[in-house]
Amino acid sequence: MSTKTADPTRTPLFLTDADVEQLSDLPRAIAAIRSAYQAPVDEARNPGRIFADSRREWMRVMPSVPASGRLFGAKSINGSFADGLQVSYLISLFDKDTADLVALVDGNRVTGLRTAATSAVATETLVPRRPLRVGVIGSGFEAHSHITALALVAEFAEISVFSPTPANRERFALQVGEALGIPVIPVATAEEAARGADLVLCAARSRDESPTVRAEWISADATVVSIGSTTPAQRELPAELIARADLVVADGVDEVVRGSGDLIAARAAGVDVDALTVSLNDVLRAERTVDADRGIRIYKSTGSGLQDIVVAEALVDLAQERGVGTRLPVGIVTTRK
Repeated sequence: MSTKTADPTRTPLFLTDADVEQLSDLPRAIAAIRSAYQAPVDEARNPGRIFADSRREWMRVMPSVPASGRLFGAKSINGSFADGLQVSYLISLFDKDTADLVALVDGNRVTGLRTAATSAVATETLVPRRPLRVGVIGSGFEAHSHITALALVAEFAEISVFSPTPANRERFALQVGEALGIPVIPVATAEEAARGADLVLCAARSRDESPTVRAEWISADATVVSIGSTTPAQRELPAELIARADLVVADGVDEVVRGSGDLIAARAAGVDVDALTVSLNDVLRAERTVDADRGIRIYKSTGSGLQDIVVAEALVDLAQERGVGTRLPVGIVTTRK
């Protein structure tokens, strides 16, 4: 504690979930992610997830001090099993120069926004520059947000979508087809969606934590975007597919190879995942070249605090431009040590 304190010169801005929904802007989020990963990314600035767990309550904290931008902070994911599972998300943002609390942001929708934006930045480096046939596994929020984001960085010829619920895949096909102005075909199996596709988007949790695609369904020169296996227990891609891959691009190498069930299973099956996996940061900084026309290229995401912070900063900037959000009546003191 210090007695040399300074009251905030400007109180923090609070963005509700409704504010974030109003402000969500995929092009801005993509630009923020691209800028963040084009700058040096290191473990000291982005130390990974911190867990606290009582088995009844749990907290996951994802801190980051991005090299880009003017803010730093953390997202906390807070859960309780007291009455089923209930979860809340909070992002706190601080000024790099003064350590003042600048904003508090409801992180509920930020996760989906930053995940789709990061997938778009990665996919842009992995797919050829021609109209692509796309296969989508899943028809929920992540599938919708991702296909919208990917359409901003790649050209689509047609999309096939599989969901186990016929009404859901038909609704997805209708909505996405109208939005993008291209053929979107609902299909009866995941195999029909994946076979022959240039780009396969895996955006559906497996009901029994087994892979949602098979290795033999994936074409020899396809790109696979995998976002649904973010914990050691979760599976989305089979080890046989990872063994066939020329390259696995990870948003965070350490967490992907050690924290994703897909890569853990592949290592256990004898795949040299360390040799296969490179960071998105290395790809965007041209420290690792990618042949976008040959070989199977996989993008694996587990998410990171870096993504949350830079996208939340972009939301705060936009909120200030548009006069959106609530200025809190009080803030926290900043102390000089």
